[in-house]
Amino acid sequence: MNCPLCVTDGGLVVARTSQFRVVRVVEGEEALRFPAFYRLIWSAHVAEFSDLADADRHACVDAVTEIERTLRSLLAPTKVNIASLGNVVPHLHWHVIGRFDWDSHFPAPVWAVPQREVPGGAAARLRLPLQRVDEAVAQSLTSATR
Repeated sequence: MNCPLCVTDGGLVVARTSQFRVVRVVEGEEALRFPAFYRLIWSAHVAEFSDLADADRHACVDAVTEIERTLRSLLAPTKVNIASLGNVVPHLHWHVIGRFDWDSHFPAPVWAVPQREVPGGAAARLRLPLQRVDEAVAQSLTSATR
């Protein structure tokens, strides 16, 4: 299979369940410009959200919600972007991206032209080190699935 999300983790694995994994994007411009960029990647190769059974859809949305809540609680972003595009990689995955009024693209979408440079790098502007955010995301998902 040529699906990159079936053959690689797709980022730094923060949490893994039997249904999905959550990764933080750690490579490329996205990681440098948007350090609080997480993806929930469904384990089974399905292309669309509607391909999931009812219980799986609920579990997926609940997990995305927990990631958003954690980012809001710890980092106080200006906005959290949530998207499931899959145009390039037709494997169900959700982007959960903490956005800040100081980030390179704000208020434009992450795929738009940068609006500004961020002196010192975006990760340095966060309230907490990303490892602590990763741990909190993992903990929130563990607590939510109990």
